[in-house]
Amino acid sequence: MTTLLLLVLLPFLAVPAIVAAGGLSRRAAVLVAGATMLGGLALLLAQAPALFAGQTILFLLDWLPDWGVSFNLRLDGLGFLFALLIYGIGALIVLYAAYYMPEDDRLGRFLGTLMAFAGGMLGVVLAENILLMLLFWEVTSLTSFLLIAYKYRYAESRLAARLALFVTGGGGLALLAGLLLVGHMAGSFELSVILDRGDLVRAHRLYEPALVLVLLGAFTKSAQFPFHIWLPQAMAAPTPVSAYLHSATMVKAGVFLLAGWLA
Repeated sequence: MTTLLLLVLLPFLAVPAIVAAGGLSRRAAVLVAGATMLGGLALLLAQAPALFAGQTILFLLDWLPDWGVSFNLRLDGLGFLFALLIYGIGALIVLYAAYYMPEDDRLGRFLGTLMAFAGGMLGVVLAENILLMLLFWEVTSLTSFLLIAYKYRYAESRLAARLALFVTGGGGLALLAGLLLVGHMAGSFELSVILDRGDLVRAHRLYEPALVLVLLGAFTKSAQFPFHIWLPQAMAAPTPVSAYLHSATMVKAGVFLLAGWLA
């Protein structure tokens, strides 16, 4: 369904409009960002009847077939729950930022980066192809770096952003290796195929190394011990960033990875 594609791309498509609106006034930037979040939430809720009936909604599009990468998307109950968090809490964060951020901040740059992060998170939870998921995973790392370093004039913010990127970026490399092993063991990079061949994957001699690598990716993103060191420093970011990234969404990416893939 093209609606599924729109759910993922909507925040990215809104970024130029939000930045342009921010050049006019902070109110305009907030209105565009809020409309994006509420529009995405409405589109998502429109899919609820089909999901509650037990259906899994798919969007299939060949992208880089020679590399095993397709732009395939999947919306099931678990993906619906996480997408609901991303859009629903995102709408509240936009409202919160409108009143929290300084009056002299026009918010275009801030809300535009926040939308790009939301799009990355939606890609993570709705990707059917695991390599596509990894691409969106890195989008969240890069945009979170920009959000944590939003107050870049302060050395504390710059150092916190670098630490977060170093830890989560290292975990992303481990996750890349783990997903390549999983795809090799299953003979496919499509999540539906991997889940159907779970017994084959678990019986493979490379299962344990792949499991460790995937766990490293999940633990770094969700700030689990001993990779939690980046999270306290990341609170140097504006409070709306901490409320959205570090409490509601980004640290949940590791939880989603484990819940959806290692079940």
